[in-house]
Amino acid sequence: MNGKQDQGKAEEFKRATANTLRAMAHTQELEVAYQPGPAGLASNNKRARLPAPSRALPTAEMAKLRAAADSMALRLRHHDDSLHNARAPMARDAREAFDALEQARVEIYGARHMAGVAANLRHKLDDECIARGVDKMSARDQLPLAEAVALLARERMDPGSVPESARHVLDLWHNTLSQDAEDALNEMASAQDDQTHYISAARKLLAAVDLAEAEPGPGDDESENETQDQGEQTVQQNNSQESEGERQEQQEAPLLAAQPDMAEGESGDDFQEEDGEPEDMSADAGEAPSGPQTRRPPADTGDASLYHPYTTAFDEEVAAEDLCDPDELARLRQQLDQQLQHLHALVAKLANRLQRRLLAQQTRAWEFDLEEGMLDAARLARIVVDPQLALTYKRELETEFRDTVVTLLVDNSGSMRGRPITVAAMCGDILARTLERCGVKVEILGFTTRAWKGGQSREKWVQDGKPANPGRLNDLRHIVYKAADMPMRRARKNLGLMLREGLLKENIDGEALLWAYKRLLARPEYRRILMVISDGAPVDDSTLSVNAGNYLERHLRDVIRQIETRGAVELTAIGIGHDVTRYYRRAVTIVDAEELGGTMMRKLAELFDEDDSAAWHRAAAREAPQIG
Repeated sequence: MNGKQDQGKAEEFKRATANTLRAMAHTQELEVAYQPGPAGLASNNKRARLPAPSRALPTAEMAKLRAAADSMALRLRHHDDSLHNARAPMARDAREAFDALEQARVEIYGARHMAGVAANLRHKLDDECIARGVDKMSARDQLPLAEAVALLARERMDPGSVPESARHVLDLWHNTLSQDAEDALNEMASAQDDQTHYISAARKLLAAVDLAEAEPGPGDDESENETQDQGEQTVQQNNSQESEGERQEQQEAPLLAAQPDMAEGESGDDFQEEDGEPEDMSADAGEAPSGPQTRRPPADTGDASLYHPYTTAFDEEVAAEDLCDPDELARLRQQLDQQLQHLHALVAKLANRLQRRLLAQQTRAWEFDLEEGMLDAARLARIVVDPQLALTYKRELETEFRDTVVTLLVDNSGSMRGRPITVAAMCGDILARTLERCGVKVEILGFTTRAWKGGQSREKWVQDGKPANPGRLNDLRHIVYKAADMPMRRARKNLGLMLREGLLKENIDGEALLWAYKRLLARPEYRRILMVISDGAPVDDSTLSVNAGNYLERHLRDVIRQIETRGAVELTAIGIGHDVTRYYRRAVTIVDAEELGGTMMRKLAELFDEDDSAAWHRAAAREAPQIG
């Protein structure tokens, strides 16, 4: 009877917390789910995830859940993702501090008239500080700079919001900040109701403590424009690729920093820059001439080089199950399994190695001899020997393993037909199941076109009188084989679609990369990894017949350069019989498709072992005082 009462109490608490979250966020359509793991937002802030409570629901656990829900509700109510991401710094440490400063703003400003919410958030911050050993720190350098500026900002906006566990270390930071940092903190305190003004002050603070560069002011923009104009004149007069390349590198950082998050469905057409190559260079190199563009006045050749689609009206983003009926999907999946029986065991063995490596990073610990939790099967023998003994339970402690999402972007071009696409589908299947067991979300995407040599886009261009410089002239088809939040058991059949006759056509890699990048930016996970599998350069005959011969390849290079420069997503690529190292900074080329499985596992293992080593070391350093 007590078990049913506890379960009813827990369900009632979960309903009340979810309703309160929706009311505070002013979002009645918000979906609230209770699942193991940390709290977070997903699906463009339409789905909230809260830790699943136990049946007994002790008071401390209720307070922790309420605080997590309150923090999430205030972020939904007072935070603009696109504005935040558009002006976020690129360096990881600076981005962490920038995010922490914004979270401090939404919590303090949002809870200013709600004493209960403010108390919940203060207790939550106190628990976090104690867990990281902040209360035991005896020197200012022991507190990471990103955490220090966030706590200082909280103290300046609302002194009562900082718990006693952080007071001592903050006292060590007082009177050590520069005047610029003090002025920025005061400006943030006065601008907490205005996110735009607050972001400007936050960037000033990060610049004052040497975490990020200062944002350019209006005067800087004017001087930048003058420099760009001079650079363009030099290129037109001297036809110097080297000078233009230097100007392009100077433009890349501000161009990307000015981009919005693009998680709200914006077109990827804005995510590009002007390439400085003169138009007549393609003809000199023996590539396809640019047609009418060569007859344009010299002043217009720069505009002709900007990448753009002629129209996006016929592009589609479609789920795999919507392109094929269930019976055919099942048949294609069976065909995939039959073709790869001999490879399945080998790749599964490699996947198990990757799984062991990831699980080893997730330092797991258990609490035993509890009155509620998961039944401890190892101690059942005692009950058999002595029935008078009570059942014992165990509970897994929280882990510091970083929340991660991996996107696998597979080239669905015609040149992948046969063995390459079959192996890619099988490797995607095993990779997704492996990482899912490790608590890592996986998304599998594919890209191709709807038609050969142009589709409805080209027809519209012809009907419009074939205007000059049409840009991309084909209809994109972007396929979602498995969404990040979809269990692999539901997506398993979808991978068989890659074997469907007539699906694989042409490949426009630049826009596909942007599409996958935007989807990753919308994810709430701490780490975002994008792995591209391709077997050649971007090719679309319809587009290349009326543009420069390097039109698609140039756009792909620009997109890769900007993604790698920003650092919000970790980008890696595997080329099948094609040297992708000339495009991607982190890439590997394989000769045979049979090598794909092992290469995928090895590259992911390298990413988890090396790229986030600094973050793992910071996490270990935070735990050191507590362990000691």
